[in-house]
Amino acid sequence: MRGKETVRDMVLSVAAIGAVAAGIYVFAIPHDDSKNPLKTVDYRVELITARRAAPYPVAAPKPGSLPKGWRATSVTYGPVQSSQAEGTAWHLGFLTPKEDYVAVEQSDAKAGPYIADVTQQAKKTDKKQRIDGKEWVRYEGDKYDALVSAEPGVTTVVTGTASFGQLTEMAAALNTEKG
Repeated sequence: MRGKETVRDMVLSVAAIGAVAAGIYVFAIPHDDSKNPLKTVDYRVELITARRAAPYPVAAPKPGSLPKGWRATSVTYGPVQSSQAEGTAWHLGFLTPKEDYVAVEQSDAKAGPYIADVTQQAKKTDKKQRIDGKEWVRYEGDKYDALVSAEPGVTTVVTGTASFGQLTEMAAALNTEKG
């Protein structure tokens, strides 16, 4: 009978609609219950492409050289994304087993602006360390720390939220050999 609806009928209708919506949310919409939703990436194709195109030797970890649990989460190669520097840039990002971020950044752009950009404005220190015969300069910052190796034609930066121990692990794992 129309026109005789009560408040009770309205409450029952809203409850029925809510139950259907809750069922759809729980059973029909996928939920990612994992601790960290970042997906692991396979960077082999991008590495091969970058090594063919880059005017410098592109660095990436040798297969099996990082401890178990490190996973690649991002990879790019292309023009430098900065208004202060021109050139090409290689980026390879990782999460450590402790969920810290480590990135390998390389470019033929002007070193100063490039380093400031990829290290989130970390400052150069007087501390240097030798890793596999190469000298790396430590940078310390509020957000990221870094190890920087500047050579003619290329600047390599290992940076992130990880400890200097983990940054050193990554720097020691780097390989620039094709193939």
